[in-house]
Amino acid sequence: MTAMPAVFFGHGNPLNAIRNNAYTDGWAAIGSSLPQPKSILCVSAHWYFPATAVTGMTQPRTIHDFGGFPQELYQVEYPAPGSPELAQRVKALLAPVSVGIDEKSWGLDHGTWSVLCHVFPGADIPVVQLSIDETKPPGFHYEIAQGLAPLRDEGVLVIGSGNIVHNLHTYAWGRHEVGPFDWAVRFENLARDLLLSGNHTPLIDYEKLGRDALLSIPTPDHYLPLLYVMALRRPDDKVTFPIEGFDGGSISMLTVRIG
Repeated sequence: MTAMPAVFFGHGNPLNAIRNNAYTDGWAAIGSSLPQPKSILCVSAHWYFPATAVTGMTQPRTIHDFGGFPQELYQVEYPAPGSPELAQRVKALLAPVSVGIDEKSWGLDHGTWSVLCHVFPGADIPVVQLSIDETKPPGFHYEIAQGLAPLRDEGVLVIGSGNIVHNLHTYAWGRHEVGPFDWAVRFENLARDLLLSGNHTPLIDYEKLGRDALLSIPTPDHYLPLLYVMALRRPDDKVTFPIEGFDGGSISMLTVRIG
C-alpha cells in the first residue's frame, strides 16, 4: 500500500468556508487528487491550550470559534463523524506523552472544517483533532509528530491547518488585494527552500532565523501545525506547494504537500 500523503493547509479567513475563490478551488482539487482516506487526523491552530489531547467523541460538534462575521458563516455545519478508535491509536502512538481523550468539550474548529468543507464536502470521513500544547517548545511538537508516522500506512490522512506567515497586527483588514510585505515573502521563500532541502532544524528553531521569522510568527499557534506535517516526511517523499498566495499582506495561504 502506498503511504497516505500529509498536507499542511494555509486556512486564512474563516469566510473561505462560504466563498469560492482560488484557494477554495485549490482545496477541492487536492481532495479530488488524494487517495480516499480511512480517516483524518487534523492539527489545527485553533485548539491551542495547555495539554495534549485528541477528540474522542463519535459525533464532534462544529465549533464557530470566531466573532464579527456574517450570520451565514455561523450556520455552516460540518457533520463528519468522529473516530474513538483513531483517538485511542493516537494516544498509543504518542506514549509516554500524556494524551487526554476529549469526549465532550471540543469538536471541529474552523481551522479544520473551513478547509475540509471544500476538500471533502461530503463530510463522510471520520475526523479527529489533535491539540497543540501551548506550554511546549517547537521541538516537542516535531518530536511527537514523528511518532504519528505509522498512520500514513494505515490510511489516515494527517493534516495541519494554520499559516506559515500569520501576523494580524499588520493585516490589511478589508483590503485583500494588498500585496504581501517584503518580510513575509522572504520568510515564506526561506521556509519553502528548507522544506525542499529536508533541512528541518532551522524551521523547528525558527526564532533563531531573525526579524523576518519573528514578524511572520508573532505567536506560534498558526505555525506549529506545519511541524506536525513536515515531521512525517520520508526520504523518498516529494514536497510540493499546490496552493500559494498571500491575503491582506501578512497571511500566507501556502499549502505544503508531503508525498
